[in-house]
Amino acid sequence: MKTPQDKILTFETLPAWRKQLRSAGQSLVVTNGVFDLLHRGHAQYLQEAAAFGDRLLVCINDDEGVRELKGATRPLVAAADRAFLLAALEAVSAVVIFPGKKATRALELAQPDIYVKGGDYTEDTLDREEYAILKAAKADIRFIPFVGNFSTTNLAKKLSEGTAEKISSR
Repeated sequence: MKTPQDKILTFETLPAWRKQLRSAGQSLVVTNGVFDLLHRGHAQYLQEAAAFGDRLLVCINDDEGVRELKGATRPLVAAADRAFLLAALEAVSAVVIFPGKKATRALELAQPDIYVKGGDYTEDTLDREEYAILKAAKADIRFIPFVGNFSTTNLAKKLSEGTAEKISSR
């Protein structure tokens, strides 16, 4: 069994990993995001994304990219720790941390067969640079609807206000 550390890739190791998958005839599903303060919504989303292909690569923003996207109080969990937690999930085959707000370089290196985003996105709202890379790679783009009322932003707000209540999909 691979350890979480074994599943964390770098931009240097990603191309060889991808080539190995292609040689084995395995399809690659890719998603990207912050994945700060991992919750059930994340886990369920990743489980569903993984079902679209043979291997799932999760690309996550580095800490500076999260600050640019979410504000000065984020991330709540450092990139290396977020990567470890994601890599510990059975559904996740590999994780790579990318710099900044956009996953363009990670997507170029990964050349996904299938690209997955959450239900708050559409093809029209995807970052145009990322979208161009996905189209060039001939990736099948899919969207997974949200399940339950899970949000790291809302959870962090409740915690800071001292009004955190049990979070449940029921």
